[in-house]
Amino acid sequence: MLIKTKGIVLRTVKYSETSIIADIYTEERGLRSYLISGVRSKNAKVKASLLQIMSLVEMVAYERHEKGLNRVRELQAAHVFQAIPFDVRRGAVGLFLAEMARKAIREPEENRPLFDFLFRTFRFLDETPLSIVNIHLHFLLELSYFLGFLPNGEWAPETPFFDLQEGTFVEEPPTHAYYLKESESQLLSGLLQCRLENCHEVVISRQQRKAILLHLLDYYHIHIENMPEIHAHLVLEEVLGG
Repeated sequence: MLIKTKGIVLRTVKYSETSIIADIYTEERGLRSYLISGVRSKNAKVKASLLQIMSLVEMVAYERHEKGLNRVRELQAAHVFQAIPFDVRRGAVGLFLAEMARKAIREPEENRPLFDFLFRTFRFLDETPLSIVNIHLHFLLELSYFLGFLPNGEWAPETPFFDLQEGTFVEEPPTHAYYLKESESQLLSGLLQCRLENCHEVVISRQQRKAILLHLLDYYHIHIENMPEIHAHLVLEEVLGG
């Protein structure tokens, strides 16, 4: 059957001299892998420029399998990025978001609220005139909601530590090593309580931002079985300090 859907390109790999396989998170079918033939040929119907990581697209695709490869019939831009391609910092953030989404989202099924969240975040990253230094941290927290392990509670003098294993703010430092100290826990709580559009208002130093990011990556590894290693955060450490 043919479906028409919006999608977010999360990864592409070379398949042959002229074809690629693209992992695309779609509005209609969730995470899917598509074989796109002839994309690098001279007379390609689908241009390779439309399949850069993070690209927001509209597509017509053949759907035959819940898993495995399907094929794309038509593909065009749903939004043309104006800032991300020319801004190293925005590009680094976007690549990190794409890698996290591809490795953390497992279910090949429709989840429109999750799709809308991803689509909205990439557009905001491209369009906002405000500071982008906290977007990746806010993204990890909001994505954890859709994945079922959103941190519980909030920072208070009575609960000043965030326990990564339990996923909640606690009164005393846990006996294990997976927790945030008081100052980092308070910043995490601030990020939890703000919207994406206001996350720049949480004042975080470079050192604190890097520490919170590494803790949140641990948080994902704790709560997602066989979570693959993440690599794009290494670039973030260079351009944003985490």
